[in-house]
Amino acid sequence: MALRFEQLSCAQSVPACLLLACLYVGSLYVWRHEMPRDHPDVIKRRFTSVLVVSALAPFYLWLWSADQENQDQSWGSLLETMGIHTRGLLPAIVLPLLLTAVLFLGPIVQLTLDCPWDFVSGVKVLIEPRFWALCVSDIWWVRNHVVAPLTEELVFRACMLPLLVPCTGPTMAVFACPLFFGVAHFHHVIEQLKFKQGSVEMILLSAAFQFSYTSVFGAYTAFLFMRTGHLVGPVLCHSFCNQMGFPPVAAALEHPRRSAIAGCYVSGLVLFLLLLHPVTQPAFYADNAFGLLGASATVGR
Repeated sequence: MALRFEQLSCAQSVPACLLLACLYVGSLYVWRHEMPRDHPDVIKRRFTSVLVVSALAPFYLWLWSADQENQDQSWGSLLETMGIHTRGLLPAIVLPLLLTAVLFLGPIVQLTLDCPWDFVSGVKVLIEPRFWALCVSDIWWVRNHVVAPLTEELVFRACMLPLLVPCTGPTMAVFACPLFFGVAHFHHVIEQLKFKQGSVEMILLSAAFQFSYTSVFGAYTAFLFMRTGHLVGPVLCHSFCNQMGFPPVAAALEHPRRSAIAGCYVSGLVLFLLLLHPVTQPAFYADNAFGLLGASATVGR
């Protein structure tokens, strides 16, 4: 059974989410330093602070629930509310990741055509333990593919959506929650201005662009969380998207095989939209969707 938050009003849930977002972003700046964000020492310190905030976020969520008196029930339900459980786990791992790969069909084909390796060689690299050992030893890789996806999805999806649903309803929560996620990325502007990483106009334009696509991406992972009732899918999709980056559309238009690649871009988008609801049917995930958040209807219906 999930925790109950039906007693929350918008005057409570929105500030609660805003405070949680501020705690996450603020934790990045508790360390005094004169180095850019990509310096290894800065990354290590920020690992510590965001992991602390992420560890405390579930307790913060519990404080807002209506089940505090029955601690045995509420603590047992906390992980379920956050989408951390084993029911329907395998589909929750595989299906959202495949769906996201379909969306990136164009960039994947583009990368494949430009890759100097053949398919068999590429597979051999992926199953080589030394390859993964090298990745894990790379602090930038760990930040982009492990720590950032895990902590951001836990805080901005698993802990915020249960707070927002009583205020906005399930469908609007999918679109409201990413706004906190998008705004949270504006802190990059501070560092870019501090280290003069471009003109003020370009930095602000880049921030606006980043806000747009992080909000769209946040809506997608929020949708996955609400439909599947699992946190693992959004985390893996977040990691995959960080690996792929924003689709290199300009390079695709200049590619020698641009017609084929453009067709894959369009086909991937069309297939993604067609498969979005069927692949995320709650029945595939042991009907976890939304029951975890105490809602009576399924998002997207």
